[in-house]
This record gives sequence, C-alpha cells and structure tokens, in this order.
Amino acid sequence: MSKRVSRYSRYTGGPDPLAPPIDLREALEQIGEDVMAGASPRRALQELLRRGTRNMRGADRLAAEANRRRRELLQRHNLDGTLAEIKKLLDEAILAERKELARALDDDARFNEMRIESLPPSPAKAVQELADYQWRSAEAREKYQQIKDLLGRELLDQRFAGMKQALENATEEDRQRVNEMLNDLNDLLDKHARGEDTQQDFENFMNKHGEFFPENPRNVEELLDSLAKRAAAAQRFRNSLSPEQRAELDALAQQAFGSPSLINQLNRLDAHLQALRPFEDWTGSAEFSGDDPLGLGEGTQALQDIAELEQLAEALSQSYAGASMEDVDLEMLARQLGEEAAVDARTLAELERALMDQGFLDRGADGQWRLSPKAMRQLGQSVLRDIARQLSGRHGERDTRRAGAAGELTGSTRPWAFGDTEPWNVTRTITNAVLRTAATGVIDPPIRITVDDVEVSETETRTQAAVALLVDTSFSMVMENRWLPMKRTALALHHLISTRFRSDALQIIAFGRYARTVSAEELVGLEGVYEQGTNLHHALALAGRHLRRHPNAQPVVLVVTDGEPTAHLEGSLGDDHRTSVFFDYPPHPRTIAFTVKGFDDMARMGAQVTIFRLGNDPGLARFIDQVARRIGGRVVVPDLDGLGAAVVGDYLRSRRKRP
Repeated sequence: MSKRVSRYSRYTGGPDPLAPPIDLREALEQIGEDVMAGASPRRALQELLRRGTRNMRGADRLAAEANRRRRELLQRHNLDGTLAEIKKLLDEAILAERKELARALDDDARFNEMRIESLPPSPAKAVQELADYQWRSAEAREKYQQIKDLLGRELLDQRFAGMKQALENATEEDRQRVNEMLNDLNDLLDKHARGEDTQQDFENFMNKHGEFFPENPRNVEELLDSLAKRAAAAQRFRNSLSPEQRAELDALAQQAFGSPSLINQLNRLDAHLQALRPFEDWTGSAEFSGDDPLGLGEGTQALQDIAELEQLAEALSQSYAGASMEDVDLEMLARQLGEEAAVDARTLAELERALMDQGFLDRGADGQWRLSPKAMRQLGQSVLRDIARQLSGRHGERDTRRAGAAGELTGSTRPWAFGDTEPWNVTRTITNAVLRTAATGVIDPPIRITVDDVEVSETETRTQAAVALLVDTSFSMVMENRWLPMKRTALALHHLISTRFRSDALQIIAFGRYARTVSAEELVGLEGVYEQGTNLHHALALAGRHLRRHPNAQPVVLVVTDGEPTAHLEGSLGDDHRTSVFFDYPPHPRTIAFTVKGFDDMARMGAQVTIFRLGNDPGLARFIDQVARRIGGRVVVPDLDGLGAAVVGDYLRSRRKRP
C-alpha cells in the first residue's frame, strides 16, 4: 500500500476564503475619532483608507512600497546589458580568430589579420563589417552567430516577453515561424486599421500562432492592449538610452538573425501600435543609475514594471477627484508588490463599499456626507465600551451594558454575562438550546442547556431623571486638546442613556460665547472656532428650561469646563430681540454674579450638580470650589483620558442614590 503524502503551503489564490468578514467596528471608531476632531465623514473615510488599520496596510503604505520598488529598479540597474554582451561576444570571436590566423602561413591569413586589426572601435560597425567575413575559427564563427541570434532574441523579447529564453538555441525553422507570425500579425492589424477584420480572422490567427501569446487575448482589442503596453515600454527604453547607445543598437538591429527583415517587421508592428493606441506613453524615459546591466527585453520589462508602479502609486494616493479604492488594479498590484498587498487593497475597497452599502455614511438634504444614526449608535457603543473598561478597572464596577438590576422589563433580551442579576428569559433560552441541538443533527431528548444558550431579560429602573450635560466648546478646549475627550464623553453618556436608561431624559448643552442645545450627532460634527467667551450662565439657563420640562424627574446637572465664566446673558431668554451677550476678561463681577445665580437656580430645583474641572486654571478652581460649597455640589478634577469614566461614573452613582 503506497503512502500518501500531503503538502501544505500558504494560500495564494486571493483573499483568504476562511478569513472572518470585515470588522467595521474598528473602522467606525477611527472615522468617528476623526469626525469628532473636526474632519468631515467623507474626509475621515479617506484618511482611514490611507492609514489602514492595525492588521491591514493602508493606501499610503502601499503607495510608499510602490514608490520604493520603482526607486530600487532605477538605482539597481543600467541599460548597457545588450551592448556589453555583444561587445564581449565580439571580443571573444576576434581573439579566437586571431589565434587561428597566427597558426596559418598563407597570404590570405595575413590579409585577414590586417582586416581585423583595422576594425572600427564601435561594436555595431565592427559587426557590420564582419558580415561577409569568412571565419577560419569555428569558435569565432559560433560567437559571431551568437551575436546575430542574441540581437534577434533581444528585439523580440522587447515586444513579446519570454522570447529571449524561448528562442535560445533556435533553429532556422524556429526563426522562420517567428517571421511568419509577425507577418500574419501585421496583416491582421492592417485589416483592423481599415475596419475590415472579423472575429474569425482573429481566431484563425490565434489558432495558428497562439503559442506566442500566453496572455490568451479574446479579441483584437485585448491583443492590441497587451502588445501596446510592451511596445510603449520598449520605446521608453530606447528614449532612455544615450544618443551613442541608441545609434549603436539601431545599427546592430539590422543584423538581427543575419538580415534586416526582423527589424523591418517590428518597425511595421510599432507603427500599427502607435497609431491604434496613441494614449500609451510613447515619449517617456527613465534614468537608470545602477551597476546591474539589463538587456533589451529585461530593460523593457523593467520600464513596464516602472510604469505599472507609477500607475499604482497614483491610484493608491487617492488624491484625485472621485478617487476610490475600486480604481486600484488588483492583478497589477499582486504582480508588482505581491499577493498580500493585493489582499490588503481588496479589503480596503470592500471596507469602503461596506460602509456605504450598510448605511453607516449617508448624504443629507444639503448634499453633505454625515454619520448615519446607525453609525452613531455603533460609535457610541464603542466609546462606552472603552469607558466601561476604565470604570471596571478603577471602581470594580461591571460592564455598563447592563440595564437596571431592579425595575420594569423593557421587552429586550441579551446573552447572559458574568455578574448579571437580571431574570432569565426562559423562552429565548430554551429556543437557543433547541436550535443549537438541532444543528448538531441530534433530535432526541433531553435538551441540554449550556451557558451560551442563556439570555436574560433586560430591565429598566423605575426612577426617572432629567439629565443636563453642559459641555464647554470655547476655543481653549480645542487649543488644549480637550475637544475630542469632551465629545467622546458626551457621546458615551448619550449612548448609555438612550440604550440602557431610556426613562431618563438627556439634553446636551454646548456653551461658548453663546449656549445652545445640540444633538449627539451635531456635537460629534461640531467644528472648533475661535470665539471668545465662556457663557456658563446661558448654559445653566437652558439646563433649567430642560429640568422644568420634567418636573417629576430627578434633576441631574453635569458641567464640563476648562475656563472661568467670562460671558453672561442679558435680557429675557425667550426673547431674542431683547437678549444680548456681555463679555469681559478677566471675568466681570456681573458675569460671576449671573453665573452664581444660575447655580443657585439648579440648587433650588434640587439638582445634583457635579462640575468636572479640566486644566489648572487657578481662577476657575477657586470659583468652582466656592460654588460647589454654596450649592452642595461635587467637583471632580479628572485627567483627559479619564474624563469619560468620571462623567459616566458620576451619572451611575447618582442613579444609585435615587430613592
């Protein structure tokens, strides 16, 4: 019995078919961070695609790799390969012939010695003058024949990749087949240029000469595309040569395969391709500066690679109007930078498409891109999850996903997690167990329940609260890098209340020179502007309006600020025509008085007031400490990283204290 051997290797057929689906959470987190920092959603998406993620290279890195590869090709190689190889073969042929002539005693040998001694220094001219020379040395004759074969193979390799190797040691019959293919190809392109060719003409040509075209084109247009790209690279190779090198190769080309017929056919082909594909780069060039010489075919391939790398770098830069990762040619990327690079680019394109198709980004009535409500929920959940980890680490509290431990059922269920005290939802739990058991193919009882089957019924505490979150949006918050933590804090609290404590009414109030109520979506997209004034008085007035709309709820006021109050509202809050803002710095006594009165109003309503002081402003510290003592409030001085945990934790603490 033969032993069966299995061999395993890395999968290289494109994306890993066993890879998990694209996780949009990390992408949304990064987009949300950029939006909260002031970028538009569309710009934030573009930045994500450029940066990539922790496990995926972004477009910038892929573009940098393409540019690096291009520089390596230019710095490593030069274009002297064919000329150097011909000179080497010519020197070897002449040396072998001299040795043979030195042994001969006849006058013809002396004449041939004189002829060889008088050869011009130019290899091209020397090869031309030796075209009719009768070689006495078999080795020299073979070397000279190798020159003619090399030229033919190199010229063909410029237009048809792999020809140099395929025609090594070719017979006269092989060379005749090549000439016949070129003649038939030019005839086909003649008919195509006149509009007289048919698909049958193309198929007849491929049936006869298909071995020369491994790309397997399906029609004349695809054939033209592949030939033109290679021919344009060959022309750029020629443009990159010095005038002396160009003249040498032009002269040598006439000796390819021992006659000018090959170069004539190739010139005819180039004329067709330039006429039918004028948009290819026929005029470009490149400056090679390395020590590794390239032959005609190798140099052409290098220039074709350089052109593809430049095209990839441009597509990956995403810097042009209407740019999309769908523009990147994945086959070209895999060819130039490897399969992993193509997988990364494909994943970026799928990520971009998924964010659009799944409704995380949408366009408003004003035509501007924005984060959809679905994206806002996902972003809020992500921010709250981060804050919950901080709370768990600092205070020993469990994940804030749980609803109130005692209260009314919300009708929702969720998988049980360690520490949950909510009642089991028996129907959902048994259904999960039955479905799981059925999936295994076992249908006989008993049904066994595992921990993964258990779902609990969410509850909502009965006590209602009216929560006013006052966030400072003055320019100092932007300048001191407090803008993003403030937005994350507000978003986390909004998500917590809207999903887990729905009986509480939250209002977010942003205050700078003026104060205004904002939605979580508006706050996330709010841009920082240079505006003098910290109008805490106006914010407290709006908070009072919110609390009065919920007279039976427990009032909670949370204030996040980094500066002393420097502005106040004068006039009636409900009459815009009689309302004005007074600003002065240092804080005017009237501003201080109005702001203190606003805090007194909160105290009279029985509000639990917590002030979160950011920064080290001594004036703000004195003012807040005095106010807190006056109204029985709390002062918290968190670091920026802990702001979210401090605010959410204080909100949860206030709930536990409610009767």
